[in-house]
Amino acid sequence: MEKSNSGSLWKNSLIGLVFVFLYLPILVIVVFSFNTSKLNILFKGFTTKWYYLVFQNVQIMSALENTLIVGIVSTALATVIGTVGAVAMNKYDFPGKAVLDKVLYIPIVIPEVVLGIALLSIYSLAGIPLSLFSLILAHVTFCIPFVVLTVRSRLIGIDQTLEEAALDLGATPFKAFMQVMLPLLIPGIISGAGFSFALSIDDVIISFFTTGPASTTFPLQVYAMVKTGITPEINAISTLMMLVIVLGIAVNAVFQVRRIKRSKGK
Repeated sequence: MEKSNSGSLWKNSLIGLVFVFLYLPILVIVVFSFNTSKLNILFKGFTTKWYYLVFQNVQIMSALENTLIVGIVSTALATVIGTVGAVAMNKYDFPGKAVLDKVLYIPIVIPEVVLGIALLSIYSLAGIPLSLFSLILAHVTFCIPFVVLTVRSRLIGIDQTLEEAALDLGATPFKAFMQVMLPLLIPGIISGAGFSFALSIDDVIISFFTTGPASTTFPLQVYAMVKTGITPEINAISTLMMLVIVLGIAVNAVFQVRRIKRSKGK
């Protein structure tokens, strides 16, 4: 009995240390976003002025705007292209399919610095100037494989006879896909889109090689400010972003609980 209690205590302590290791840096950011001192060294007092001043900082707001534009556009493009590609690769056989299936993993497994340099070389050879457009293309490139893998994983769990039944009942292939398969694919598509958006707004290395001087993203802005010191304004905007994410997770959890209750009620 004592061994069982000691083992349980050891496991709980280990789990607690893991959570401390993961979330203590986030807690530090939140706490120092209320620091009266502009230097993130010592906490000297409580203030909320940084939450007002951050919206007056043109550089930070411009970088955040670029980040959201790139994230939303690249996620939308990658989701559409990746979903179509996943369905095509799951449904059809064509020459080179096995090779293409292996090539899809390359942007996932190779180091980001290699992919960034490769994209920069392609832009240079093609004469594409570094701008918000080149940055979006780069983000679409490394997001597509994640969407394809996520949607294909969802396709494996779907009964393909449902689409065949719709075709037997007179539906066209397009109508059968839109009304039968697509609703079943929605969870996988949403997961792939969420994964892509998270990767896009968080990227530093690939963005460093593929962005122009007028299209700096928020992660690149933070990286540039590390040399001179991170101000509480960065902590404030980071805290607001985390708050939005937590609210999104909470809303999704409530929605899922209600959906489960409705399904049980039926």
